Amino acid sequence: MKKITEKRVKSLRNYSLIAGLVLASAFVFQNNAWSWGGAEPAVVIAAPAKDEPAATSHSETALFAGGCFWGIQGVFQHVKGVTSAVSGYAGGAAGTANYEEVSTGETGHAESVKVTFDPTQVTYGELLHIFFSVGHNPTQLNRQGPDTGSQYRSAVFPLNAAQAAVAKAYIAQLNASKSFSEPMVTKIESNAHFYPAEAYHQNFLNDNPDYPYIVVNDLPKIKDLQQVFPANYREQPVLVNPESKN
Repeated sequence: MKKITEKRVKSLRNYSLIAGLVLASAFVFQNNAWSWGGAEPAVVIAAPAKDEPAATSHSETALFAGGCFWGIQGVFQHVKGVTSAVSGYAGGAAGTANYEEVSTGETGHAESVKVTFDPTQVTYGELLHIFFSVGHNPTQLNRQGPDTGSQYRSAVFPLNAAQAAVAKAYIAQLNASKSFSEPMVTKIESNAHFYPAEAYHQNFLNDNPDYPYIVVNDLPKIKDLQQVFPANYREQPVLVNPESKN
């Protein structure tokens, strides 16, 4: 696990309970985990009735936003057929694509993950299936668990017309079938320019499995992925090279 300084912890996720949770015993941590929000339970939903046409290439890119990017990146890094999952920002301007400004909730950006995948191994529709089922709760408006603000909104950024058609059809399908207890609030957004996040955000779940926020909010998503989508799960994640330009 990478060492995280107190200053870095405060800048990464500004919760008043961080210090107490980090210093508390395992017993106290277990009994107070609810105050961090807790992981959203997986929801078993039908696969999309409409998907992209059969693949003619081995590389495609998709862009998703569903709360803190640590967990979304971690989930997709464990999906077979994904060749890269990079945390970053989408929906706003280049000049505000940094963690400090995005965290104000006033930049238009959402914490996002760019997923590169082999569509002959996993389809765009299958990625949406995983995203809505175990990745996040698509019925929460401008929040996920303990995180609030427009930067944590549920959004899909289609990168071509085929992806847009699949995403729109799938959201309509899930709403019509009342797959969730509340209506979905996921936005389909067109401003899909992606800006990679700072290096210390990349592979955060993998590198910091004992970090309290990860333990409570994100590791359960990996377990849900393995249980709900066993055919799509892989034990070894595909990690971002911190030296790359992403």
